[in-house]
Parts: sequence; C-alpha cells; structure tokens
Amino acid sequence: MDPSSGEQQDFQTWTKGPYKISTDPSLIPLHTLNDWFASDDLYWAQSLPLDALEHSLRNCLCFGLYHHSPEDESSRQFVGIARCITDRVTFAYITDVYVHPSHQGKGLGRWLVKCIGEATEEMPHLRRSMLFTMDWERSVPFYEQVLGMTVAECKKGEGMAMMMRKGRGYPKSLGG
Repeated sequence: MDPSSGEQQDFQTWTKGPYKISTDPSLIPLHTLNDWFASDDLYWAQSLPLDALEHSLRNCLCFGLYHHSPEDESSRQFVGIARCITDRVTFAYITDVYVHPSHQGKGLGRWLVKCIGEATEEMPHLRRSMLFTMDWERSVPFYEQVLGMTVAECKKGEGMAMMMRKGRGYPKSLGG
C-alpha cells in the first residue's frame, strides 16, 4: 500500500522451524529476486529493471520465504517466493512460485502454496484464484491436491494448463 494514502497494510506471517513466510514485500531483496528471474530456474520469467520489480512487488500479495538461524533471528536468508496478483477482494492470480534449490525437498513449496490458500480463503468475496502452468506431470497434480484447483478451458496434456479454484464470491449462477 502507498504509505501516503494513510492506509495501513497488515502483513501475515507463518513460522515452521527455522523458516518464516511473510507477506511484507519490503523484506524481499530485489537484487536476489532479479538474479533468480534471470536464471534458468525461473524459466517463465526474466529480470526486470529494479524500479519495475519493486513496483510489481508493492502491487502484489507477496509471500517471501526466509530461513534463519535459530540462534540469530537477524540472519534472515531469502529462499523462496510466491506472488498473487490480486485486488484482495474478488480475484487472485498465482505466479512465481519458487523455492531455491538449496532448500527444496523439505516440503517448503507445499507450505508456501498452503499459505497462499489460507490468505485467499480470508477473502470472503473471492470469485476465483487462477494460475497457468505447462508442467502437466508435477504442477497440475500438485495444485489440484494442495489448493483444490481444477484444469479449465484447455485440452488436457497439451500446451498451457489454465487452472482455477472457485472462491466464496464465485457467482452461483455460473455453477458455484
């Protein structure tokens, strides 16, 4: 939120052992995230000018994933991210879900996505959550299981999968 608007932004946090997820976008190190975007690991993205990246984060519901030493809380290391492009009322588009390879295999991606689910469940007028993926073998079953999403409007197994989860604000007239 724009601090000059007088609106207060409440950030959510979740903790799991030495890991923490925060929706405070100011904690996300821009240079590190941009390096990730420039890497082959995030094949769907590319780096951005830092002012554009900062603007993007400020206008999204961000989920930064951090690791810290139990002995030193200030040792926070940025290890993952997910973003929701959302109006925070009726719609959420999930994108840029990523856990750094050095922290994969610990269930952190699942936890990160579950936190997205919790945050969007708190939106009482949410009509739909959506995402796109081309990974039919891993991502489609993962999002079906973790978020209850379904594949919509495509030929299964071909091209990009558009997935959607109906929210509490989804119109009943459309079969909600």
